[in-house]
Amino acid sequence: MIPRVLEARYSGDYVIWLRFDDGVEGEVDLKDEIWGPVFAPLKNREYFRKFRIHPDFHTLTWENEADFAPEFLYEIVKVTA
Repeated sequence: MIPRVLEARYSGDYVIWLRFDDGVEGEVDLKDEIWGPVFAPLKNREYFRKFRIHPDFHTLTWENEADFAPEFLYEIVKVTA
């Protein structure tokens, strides 16, 4: 089953707190994951913090359509939570 992001809050720098549909929650630091052309705008912290939860895919997404797979985010939270 694919995890679904239910809630997300900006924590500072490139860190976002997430809560998933199974109750797992914690922070993900995406600083080292922001590379490549689609993620280049996210290096600007003001742009980075303008994420939203995609209504269909239930993961973090940005205006330029950059996103992270919910499974990837879930694994990061599981390791750090």
